[in-house]
Amino acid sequence: MTPVFLLLLFFSMTAIAPGEAEEDLSDIIEKANAGSTNLEDGDIVQNSNRNAARCTYYGCKWPKRGTRVTVPVAISSRYSRSERNTIIRGLVSFHRSTCIRFVWRRYRWQRDYIYFYSGSGCSSNIGRKGGPQLISLKKNACVVNHVVQHEILHALGFHHEHKRSDRDRYVRINWGNIKPSKKHNFKRARTNNLWTRYDFNSIMHYGKNFFSKNGKPTIVGRNPSQVFGRARSMSRNDILRVNRLYRC
Repeated sequence: MTPVFLLLLFFSMTAIAPGEAEEDLSDIIEKANAGSTNLEDGDIVQNSNRNAARCTYYGCKWPKRGTRVTVPVAISSRYSRSERNTIIRGLVSFHRSTCIRFVWRRYRWQRDYIYFYSGSGCSSNIGRKGGPQLISLKKNACVVNHVVQHEILHALGFHHEHKRSDRDRYVRINWGNIKPSKKHNFKRARTNNLWTRYDFNSIMHYGKNFFSKNGKPTIVGRNPSQVFGRARSMSRNDILRVNRLYRC
């Protein structure tokens, strides 16, 4: 059996974890990363070698062979069985709807791979950076489905939704409510939007009070009744973008 099917078989034989926390993704990430000083946009590892927002134009996608994109992964042994299963479920969710296939890293020649570990918070690089690539999912904080999918999407090459180049048509940033040291996290990025609409239901969209200094909204929809930042799994648009970026 190939590593792809071994991963699926392992998933099918493991117990499903009990219901996961209902806390919003941006709240989880902001709390988990409160003491971090080397992150951008809340959970993105700084990379001075690449313009992350547009790196998919310049070769930071994971390689495609035939009809599938194979991404080797490894998971730290520090996680409990339940936490490990949550991460695996997040990985396998991409198998159901995209051409991304996560496989176990078993050989040294698999030089580029993702390693999940319990770091100081929730964080990831954007796109393939080369060599061992860390996704930090802190135990008892970040190991929930929507955070797992969010960080995996970063590693596949996707930025936050509220950073999109066309975001000002859909949301307004309340700069006066943002913590002064965090304002750089709200600057628009030059993103590849892949001919898809702005998505308030995206797993990549933060909530309205992200990095608020006074409890008042930092992000509001142009339509005041618009709800966002509450996704618990990838939206149809999130899946569409993966398939378009990797030409699935």
